[in-house]
Amino acid sequence: MYKTVIFDVDGTLLDTERVVLHALQVAFGNAGLDYELDDLRFALGITGAKALAQLGVENQESVMADWFAMEAKLTEDVEIFDGIVEVLEKLDGIGVVTSKNADEMETGFYPFNLAEHFDAIVCASDTENHKPHPDPLLRCMAMLGADPATTLYVGDATYDMECAHAAGANFALALWGAKTTDGFERANHVLEMPSDVLKYVRR
Repeated sequence: MYKTVIFDVDGTLLDTERVVLHALQVAFGNAGLDYELDDLRFALGITGAKALAQLGVENQESVMADWFAMEAKLTEDVEIFDGIVEVLEKLDGIGVVTSKNADEMETGFYPFNLAEHFDAIVCASDTENHKPHPDPLLRCMAMLGADPATTLYVGDATYDMECAHAAGANFALALWGAKTTDGFERANHVLEMPSDVLKYVRR
């Protein structure tokens, strides 16, 4: 049983996959680069800067600006996963660790009125190192006064799993966002629906 639960945002709290990837594809198209959506899935779960760096994009600032602007236009297509709010309402002392930066949080998280449920929120602008590095999760646990041994990080990407284990916490795969268990052999738990979180929490 865990005392503390910390959540990822994209693919865990919010169904953003289609919007994120479509916006990135459009940004690349504006830069004269052609990528299929499947070629861009690796970008889910890491910072935008890291994703563009991995692709060797030269005009990163321009592409990032287009990507961010397109995501903001498509925010109305983002939805909170079914059952998430009901779970959050039953939990206390919970946190968020996300690869979104502060500007992205303003347009892609706070408008959904989920922040009121959390006692600590750590985004990519808050730490020098980012997932899969443990620093964001360690910062969030420190803010919550949480013990890594009794902390569960819920996410949908391998970067989330690596971050959790590096920080000494356990990881639960949000299958509603990940849609597959491939590559998640080291997940401590596989959650088929948000309410499954409650099975592992001491309340």
